[in-house]
Amino acid sequence: MKLDRRKFLNTLLGLGGIGGVFSIFYPIVSYLNPPKSAEPKVNSVKAGKDVDFPSNSSKIIKFGRKPVILIKTEDKQYKALSASCTHLDCIVQYKSDTKQIWCACHNGVYDLSGRNISGPPPRPLDAYDVKVVKDEIVITKVG
Repeated sequence: MKLDRRKFLNTLLGLGGIGGVFSIFYPIVSYLNPPKSAEPKVNSVKAGKDVDFPSNSSKIIKFGRKPVILIKTEDKQYKALSASCTHLDCIVQYKSDTKQIWCACHNGVYDLSGRNISGPPPRPLDAYDVKVVKDEIVITKVG
């Protein structure tokens, strides 16, 4: 089989055109699909001084990339729970008047142990351990 000049040039230009299109679209696709970044491994977080935290109050703390709600009850016990509602990941808040954790998105209610009491949340909030070490509040993962 003999390849004439015209077929050779058409094949060469076709391959060059495909390479040109690929060189334009590959960077665009790569930019729109960024590489996965590893989530930092966080096992414990210092949340502040015990004396600076009043009774019957709460504070949202960053635990790596996840929010945690730290609650100091009236009897000076600490509770730390995931601050992301198990329904649609809205941030929950502590209501000091009812002593419950409330999600404003769809009116989900949790008790201080993280169990869902009412509303659409399908499961309880994840719990964290809280210790006071030398007047410093330290939150750690359970297990």
